[in-house]
Amino acid sequence: MQDLEAEKMNAAKEAAKAVRSGMTIGIGSGSTVNHFIRALGERVKEEGLSVTCVVSSSQSRRLAEENGLRVIEDIPEKLDIDFDGADEADLKGNLIKGGGGALTREKIVAYNSRELWVMVDSTKIKRDYLGRFPLPVEILPFMVSRTLKNLEEAGCSCSLRGGGAYRTDNGNVIADCRFKRIDDPAALERRLKMVPGVVEVGIFTSLTSRIIEGTVDGVQVYSIPK
Repeated sequence: MQDLEAEKMNAAKEAAKAVRSGMTIGIGSGSTVNHFIRALGERVKEEGLSVTCVVSSSQSRRLAEENGLRVIEDIPEKLDIDFDGADEADLKGNLIKGGGGALTREKIVAYNSRELWVMVDSTKIKRDYLGRFPLPVEILPFMVSRTLKNLEEAGCSCSLRGGGAYRTDNGNVIADCRFKRIDDPAALERRLKMVPGVVEVGIFTSLTSRIIEGTVDGVQVYSIPK
């Protein structure tokens, strides 16, 4: 039986080693990111690192502050590295994200970083196609029923997370869209973002610089060519 928590922790600790004093970094959301925040907090405490963070969710912000990290809301320059997780990742660097509901802010942080390092356990790496995990899409609550129907024209079935009760940090709802498979992530992202009412799509393409796959014994690191 796989020890997924050990894999997540190994990936997170490996990523935390890359942080240097004086860096301004992005921090995403999710269980693996939580391990990263704690590992980085230990380094800040033990080594006296000076690190500034922009975080993508209120939950990550609370944990970062609890672990002694300096958090800011905005910065005019690009961030040095964004550290985040993923629900699925292929070895071309395409990702499905948003299982924790923070996909819009995660994409903003990733886009405004020089590099995106993705930390995952071994179950998240997909070597053939994406789409086993439902694709999260953040949408406005206004005319949500019509937006769902318009999304389904792309060949998926959609359901509102929490029956519509779930709200993102932006006050919007999440549609979890189930496709049989996603063979062209970039094309699907473009198509779904054309639907009025869609705020952001949980497909990330052309952003990933490195994938750190945690294993029970250590890590496997994949560099993604731009």
